[in-house]
Amino acid sequence: LQFAPFSSALDAGFWHELTQRKLNEYRLDETPKLIKGYYYNGDPLGLPARLTLEFSAFDMNASIPARCCPAFGTLYNTNTFETFKSCDKKALLDKEANEIWESIRSGAALENPMLLNRFLLLTFADLKKYHFYYWFCYPALCFPDGIEITQKPVCLGDRFSPNQIQALQKAYDDLCQEEGLTALPYFLIKYHDNSVVISPLKKWDGFFQEQGEKVTVGVYDPCNLSQYPGWPLRNFLILAAHKWYLAVQRLEVLCFRDRTMQGVRDITHSIIFEIKLPQAPLGPDCPKAVGWEKNQKGSMGPRMVNLSECMDPKRLAESSVDLNLKLMCWRLVPTLDLEKIVAAKCLLLGAGTLGCSVARTLMGWGVRKITFVDNAKISYSNPVRQPLYEFEDCLSGGKPKALAAAERLQKIFPGV
Repeated sequence: LQFAPFSSALDAGFWHELTQRKLNEYRLDETPKLIKGYYYNGDPLGLPARLTLEFSAFDMNASIPARCCPAFGTLYNTNTFETFKSCDKKALLDKEANEIWESIRSGAALENPMLLNRFLLLTFADLKKYHFYYWFCYPALCFPDGIEITQKPVCLGDRFSPNQIQALQKAYDDLCQEEGLTALPYFLIKYHDNSVVISPLKKWDGFFQEQGEKVTVGVYDPCNLSQYPGWPLRNFLILAAHKWYLAVQRLEVLCFRDRTMQGVRDITHSIIFEIKLPQAPLGPDCPKAVGWEKNQKGSMGPRMVNLSECMDPKRLAESSVDLNLKLMCWRLVPTLDLEKIVAAKCLLLGAGTLGCSVARTLMGWGVRKITFVDNAKISYSNPVRQPLYEFEDCLSGGKPKALAAAERLQKIFPGV
């Protein structure tokens, strides 16, 4: 069994926040810092399985986008490029792998499965040039002899009936709501002709009680390849082999993929297959681990990003707006021509209630050139209904609407 690795996706806002923290908080402190990213199982075909870090990665209480799974990791930010290069990469990987292994042995990973998806990020920030060097690692524990596939992956739509697929969606949504989450990293499944029941991982012992009952598990899968599961399955299989090697010989795995295309939700492209777990215990020592990400050339080594031109706050705002639009496009309407929308020139006849709202909406879609035509002035009744004006705009007879609206748009987003 082979797995599709994660691909790191670091937003410019992450580097901007790291810069501020390095200058104002960390300074020369090189102690490890906790950070948080997320991954998504709804990307269209052709995109890699991404682990994303944004400006909010340093806030453990910050929310993540809906229907995404969090991943917690450790940041090792070095003060010099020489320290970055000479850092013992194997020791860092072994340390994270041992933490994952200990969470499996202690049972903590059953109670909190997010402990299985740890990562580490080694960085050096050259703040004079705004060059950022980084190397991601997604620790994955390995079986000594690999994993045998007993039934090859097939699409869920080829295995489940439409009624079962609908029942699975409902059961998954209900469990998410019950657990207070928008996505579940791992879950247990029992299905029959027209019914599907799912349960949290921690309820394994009471969920599968019948002798010889088929054991099916669901994994939130960021990969969209039709024959390969994503990286999050790796450490879960180690957990399953360690905890249930005596009770489970064959394990059915559902790689749960849940995307919305043009407003229609679809999980039929999820894949399901069966594997054979090793029948011998893994032993007390931590298994061998892998996980360092390859660079752009496909070899083992760090990556570098040059943000000297976009670390200006105005440029950063532009890149954030563009990234948000691209994410919407990738997830919902991959065929949408964003370049054509951004390049559009819009003339708004009137800067009243409708004109103000339309202008904000156009900005949200990346339109940079908006012209207002309106010869009226702002009255005291306008600001409560027209979001581009404030009370001060009404004083001294009121500012011209067209000029005030244009100025306010530029304050909201300097790139317009």
